[in-house]
Amino acid sequence: MSTTATPLPATGLGGLGARLVPSALAERLEVHEDAARAFRAARHRFIAGDRIDMSALAADLGVDRTSLFRWVGNRDALLGEILWSLAVPTFDAADAATAGSGADRVEGALTRFVRDLISAEYFRGWLTREPSRALRILTGGASPVHRRFVAVVERLLQEELAAGAMTTPLPPHDLATVLVRVAESYAYADLIAGERPDADRAAGAFALVLAATRTPR
Repeated sequence: MSTTATPLPATGLGGLGARLVPSALAERLEVHEDAARAFRAARHRFIAGDRIDMSALAADLGVDRTSLFRWVGNRDALLGEILWSLAVPTFDAADAATAGSGADRVEGALTRFVRDLISAEYFRGWLTREPSRALRILTGGASPVHRRFVAVVERLLQEELAAGAMTTPLPPHDLATVLVRVAESYAYADLIAGERPDADRAAGAFALVLAATRTPR
């Protein structure tokens, strides 16, 4: 995942996620400077590998916990927005670095994204420290992080379908959900199944799922 200390401008598909699946905190960050200041401080802590402690964060900001919760909500909501802010440039970079179209683009972008998730040491450190919370925030069906990931992959599929570069026997949303679950299964294999996270195995699974989408050449 991107280790940029401040959020990058959203220039690719990843930036659509928060607009496609909005949240109260994401909307507040757009208009509330105190919320944005608290978010930046928490994001910096997360990238540095530090635990986000709401009491310590409030003290650093010179406010009480009540004010902090009013600005950014609870700890899970804050962590979710931080994680998505890091995922956006990571996904966009993976997509930009992928050649080809249709299933090749989808498979390549998702494989690079999974590889980046696996190689981000500060991110893996957090997964190790808080595995149950991590799975809930990253993969829960109601989680904005998971739902945005699905929405972004669905938009990626729609682009390639509209270009005639692929077909699909499933509705794009259903196929996107399957692909995201595959990505999560291999990126977080250590938490889910006690196995080693593996981007190469993820690539094989993506290829299998996408085989029926390839148009004849």
